[in-house]
Parts: sequence; structure tokens; C-alpha cells
Amino acid sequence: MNAPVRSLAFLLLSVVCGLWTHPMHAQGDVTKECAAVLKEQILAQAAWALAQEPVTITASASPRSAGGKHDFYSEGDYWWPDPNNPGGPYIQRDGQSNPDNFVAHRQAMIRFSKIVGALASAYLLTSNEKYVMHAWKHARAWFVDTTTRMNPSLLYAQAIGGKVTGRSIGVIDTIHLMEVAQGLLVMERSPANNKALYAAIRNWFSEYLVWLTTHPYGKEEMAAENNHGTCWVMQVASFAKFTGNQELIGFCRERYKTVLLPGQLAADGSFPRELKRTKPYGYSLFNLDAMTTICQILSDEKENLWTYTTPEGRNIEKGIRYMFPYVQDKDKWPLPKDVMYWEQWPVAHPFLVFGAGAFHTKAWFETWKRLDHLPAVEEVVRNLPIRNPLLWLDASNKRN
Repeated sequence: MNAPVRSLAFLLLSVVCGLWTHPMHAQGDVTKECAAVLKEQILAQAAWALAQEPVTITASASPRSAGGKHDFYSEGDYWWPDPNNPGGPYIQRDGQSNPDNFVAHRQAMIRFSKIVGALASAYLLTSNEKYVMHAWKHARAWFVDTTTRMNPSLLYAQAIGGKVTGRSIGVIDTIHLMEVAQGLLVMERSPANNKALYAAIRNWFSEYLVWLTTHPYGKEEMAAENNHGTCWVMQVASFAKFTGNQELIGFCRERYKTVLLPGQLAADGSFPRELKRTKPYGYSLFNLDAMTTICQILSDEKENLWTYTTPEGRNIEKGIRYMFPYVQDKDKWPLPKDVMYWEQWPVAHPFLVFGAGAFHTKAWFETWKRLDHLPAVEEVVRNLPIRNPLLWLDASNKRN
């Protein structure tokens, strides 16, 4: 019996025999139920993924980019041409996405994330090595092949016409590499693992971590006091886990406990900075997804971020309990509707399924089950980096 099969078998045995004594023991139940809910979808998505050829950022380019062929480029979502000054610097319309922005690189990265996420999830369910071998093909193109790879930096992300060629907040664009890293980590156990290729990919992520932690853009994003700061920690935690960087794993744990939780979560469980935006509902969901993903990545037998509580009594459970009634029934939302995409939220948010496992709350899981697991609206997908929760629930993959 190979490792993935042993893992799932152990989960089933543990649930039946009551062996889960760890504070997060309900994750065994959630993992089993999550696999049952998503199995058909995962196998269908994996069949699609097997038919896809690699498409990296080198397949498209924008004349507005100040970077080269291998540099990721995107444009600030809420910035528009000034009707009073055509050809001049762009002006901001907070919450309103400009449909004429260059988005090809972002779309390619999201597609890559979907492919690897589906293949790795299918491998967990079936132990079929064909999924692993096809994932390596895409990973090689993105991280190793010198003709198609992406540079491990984000110098030209979230540019603004007539103002800047790139910004620190562009760091948030690579949240879609997290399921790539997590999927590859899951497939490392496979007999089909290409060790030399895997080492090269891990080196790419190590280089990117250096950039994220030393470049002014990375440092500025780390210091952001809203969802951008949360997503910096979430990404660094994910990539540090993939590369085995224990120092950064410890740093991210401390930052969650001493900066993110006390600095962003109010006593009632809300995120005041997100509530002030023109899309308070969507941003609150997004930040809660990111916070809970940090807990899922960094909690282990020695340190459980799910139960960590600040001296003032703030913890992530309060965040979930604040938001859950408005996910269960959006009509109860007490604040103004989001200026865009109000109708498209909520979807099957990871905070529901992760939280259900951490706090033994079946209502959260049942709500997650009935929501949309395959959203098609691009803005929703862009703000939902965790689309394959089985990868993150896999109990055998606690290598941090």
C-alpha cells in the first residue's frame, strides 16, 4: 500500500476507532467527507487538466509593461484613464475593476494553479502516477525551462498607467502559486517524483522567498495593515513550508499572533479595515479565507493557531462566527452591498471547511457543501486562491 492510500486508510481507521486525540481531531472526519463531496468534481477537473499543455507568462505580453519576457505583469484593478486628461495618469475608482487592464499573466497563473491543484487532488484520491507526471510537465515550464519560466520576482505587478511601473501590492497576485506549491508537496511522496526537477522547483520558490522578504516591495506588503499584509504571511507560510524554511515558518506564526490577529480583528470578530472598503462583504470573506488558511498551514501538534487567543480575547473562531450568519443568509448583511460582484458571493469558502475541522462545527461544513465549488466569474476566482481544500486537509502532509 503506497503513502496516499495509507494516509486515507489511516484517516478512516482513526475516525472509526476514535484514535484522533489531537485538538484538531475532527479534521479526520472533514477530510473524509470533503473527499466524498468533491470526488466527482476532482476527477472531472483532473481529466481536463491532463488534456492541457503548459501556458506560462511568456506566451503573452503587454506593450505597457516595463519588464521583459519572463517578468510577470499586471495592472492595478481599480485604476482607469482620466476622461478629463486622456493619455495622462490614471485615476482610481475603488472597487471598480477596469475591463481593459492587461490580465493575461494573471489568467495564465490561475490556470496553472487550477491544473496542478486538480492533478494533485486526483492523485490523493487515486494514487495514479499519471497525474504526477503531467503536473511536472507544467511545473517545469513555469519554474525551470529557460525559454518559458517566470522570474522569481514581482517588479511589474499592479502597475498604474502614467504613474508607476509596479507596486508592492502586486505581491498579492501570486497567491495563486500557493496551491501549486501545496500540490507539488503532496505529490513529492509519489514514486514518479522527479527529484532533480523537484529540487529545481524548490530552488525557484526559495529565490522568490528571498525576494519577498528582502525587496522593498515585499517588505512594504508585509507591513500592510489589511488583507495585503495577511496575504503576504499566507504566501510566505505556504512557500516556506514547501521549501522547508523553518525560520520563516516561525516568523509567520509569530506575525499572525502578534500583528495580524490583534491588528486586524475587532472584538466582535469583524475586520474593520475591510468593512470600510466599497466591497466590505467580499473583502471580509477574502481576508477571513486568508487568515484561516494561515492557521491551516501553520498549526501542528506543537502549536495550534486555531485556538490561539490574544490577551484581549481575540481569536480566529470569533472571526468565523462573525461572518458565518452572513454567509448562511446574505440578506442579513448589515452594511451596504458591494459596489461590484455582490451577487456572486459567497462561494465554497475555505474558512468554512477548515473551520469545521478545527472547531467541530457541522453547520459550517454543511453550508460549505451547498455553495458553489467551481465559480466561473473571473473576479471571484481571482479572490479565491484555495479551490482544492483536500490538498490542505491531507493529514499526512504536516512537514512543517
